[in-house]
Amino acid sequence: MTISTKWALAGAGILIASMTAFGAANAQERITYKSAKSGTSYYQMGVELANAIKAGTDGEAILTVEESQGSVQNVMEAAARPGNYVFTAPPSLVTVAAEGKGPFADRANPKFAEIRSLFPIPSLTMHFVVNAEEGAKTLGDLAGKTILLGKGSFGATEGEKYLDLFDLKDKVTVADAELGNASDALKNGQIDGFVTAGSFPAPNVIEASAGSPVTLLSMSDDEIEKTGRSRQVIPAGTYSGVEEDVVTTSLPVVAFSTTEMSDDTAYLVTETFWEEKAELADESRWWAAVTPELLAEGSVKLHPGALRYYDEAGIEVPDALR
Repeated sequence: MTISTKWALAGAGILIASMTAFGAANAQERITYKSAKSGTSYYQMGVELANAIKAGTDGEAILTVEESQGSVQNVMEAAARPGNYVFTAPPSLVTVAAEGKGPFADRANPKFAEIRSLFPIPSLTMHFVVNAEEGAKTLGDLAGKTILLGKGSFGATEGEKYLDLFDLKDKVTVADAELGNASDALKNGQIDGFVTAGSFPAPNVIEASAGSPVTLLSMSDDEIEKTGRSRQVIPAGTYSGVEEDVVTTSLPVVAFSTTEMSDDTAYLVTETFWEEKAELADESRWWAAVTPELLAEGSVKLHPGALRYYDEAGIEVPDALR
């Protein structure tokens, strides 16, 4: 081999190594983020989170937000999606899926047991929205009314549960329509009210209260205890025309992935979320309520990459999540 050939090969090797290093330095982690129906608070959160992750990683991680029909669909898809799949759901729903119960009884899959937590997001808050002209104040006042629950979402499932729990199932007409039509349907008199679950202020409730006078129904402490959910107060003035505190229920919500996501990616996403959380709260106030203490309300083990971040950051993690 001539000297010139050796130098040519060496140069080629350096060029290949440089190109490989350049490619690695500019590689992007592309992640699917399955959120909720468009127009809901959780879809808006997904968009905000995607912007925060992109900014916080200088474009190293890109979240693509996908609309979904609700938490049940989000969990169901976790059994089939590739590694870089993040979705939101109540921890209790993930537990039910792993046990093959409830909406997953006929579609049990061992992969549901591989779902892992990343970080909490704003809690689901139940909203019972009624046309103010109906004069309704309590859940019992829903008797004789036409109510829209929607389909497939946690809010729809929880709303149906409450109708049954408080002996309203046969006293209320449930409208057969999508939740996205709730504001227009309420304004046009096609329904008397609707039920939705989302962090407040919820965009669809903002839209409804701006379009016509509405009342948000409050629950008694006995009713809240009967549901087994947490007590939540929506402050007066959160929605147009609602000038009194509204007492209702809430449920923790978590961003999940599966064990197919790499530890490094889970670490990066979790770290970036907490580092960008203050900026998120400045943009939308629902993020302000998210604190590391909410980890204690979860029931699904943390992803090893996320756990590594919490341990390094000195954040206390319940033993059940390790």
